Amino acid sequence: MTDPIARALSLPIWTGTPRAEPLGGGITNLNVLVTDARGRAVVRIGDDIPVHQIMRFNELAASRAAHAAGVSPAVLHHEPGALVIDFVASRTMSAEDLRDQEMLEQALALVMHAHRDIPRHLRGPALTFWVFHVLRDYAATLKEGRSPHRPALAGLLDEAAELERAVGRIELVFGHNDLLPANFLHDGTRMWLIDWDYAGWGSPLFDLGGLAANAGLDMTQEEWLLAAYYGTSPDADLWRRYRAMKAAAALREAMWSMVQEIHSDLDFDYAAYTAGYLDTYRAALAAFRILP
Repeated sequence: MTDPIARALSLPIWTGTPRAEPLGGGITNLNVLVTDARGRAVVRIGDDIPVHQIMRFNELAASRAAHAAGVSPAVLHHEPGALVIDFVASRTMSAEDLRDQEMLEQALALVMHAHRDIPRHLRGPALTFWVFHVLRDYAATLKEGRSPHRPALAGLLDEAAELERAVGRIELVFGHNDLLPANFLHDGTRMWLIDWDYAGWGSPLFDLGGLAANAGLDMTQEEWLLAAYYGTSPDADLWRRYRAMKAAAALREAMWSMVQEIHSDLDFDYAAYTAGYLDTYRAALAAFRILP
């Protein structure tokens, strides 16, 4: 495995004598905090990850556009295997934070800003993110890797097909597609959205459902979320499509972790993460199925 400290310090952008230390929190990439004469910066170490459909050219384009839109910190440097972004002195959000109504309002405003304004600044090729394709691809990867979760895959894919039919038509936005609480930062004045590994064109319902599933929002908060995003109270059709996508978002997180179990070298308890998100998925699937 690449030594992230040595890799970060080898970049040609530093002034003075840089110091580096590991930066925790990453569960896909290796992150390093570097301090030099200019200030502090975060170095994200990582190549393309085909099993997760992560392509670094796409992450770079999305990161630049997100900064231009005022959503994310600036990109300071990039080269194959390394992306350097400006450091923001801030607090990482938790699920509990995002269940606070004031924080939830800030988070949703930031997501809406991203959906609306990032496309104005996006340059060059950009990927599409369709969660049901991701789930089918994950299932194939898990079969090829002889994952211990193989016996469950056929049932999960049948459920995913049911959810895909329910989602039906979509509108297209440029989404973040990884709205974990830890990807929201608060600097005491405003909120920032980071980590654009999975960014791409897709349905806004995926970001909304992912935010709700990852933060553990209750039904009242979900109703507020949909009404605030769409400008009107959700009808039965929107509820059904949203709940289908929320379940798919939770399943994607669980199957992402299943793939990490057999492919990642990072020191992280992916088995426990998988189990937790399978519970979240089953609850979301049950909530979807009680709708008419």
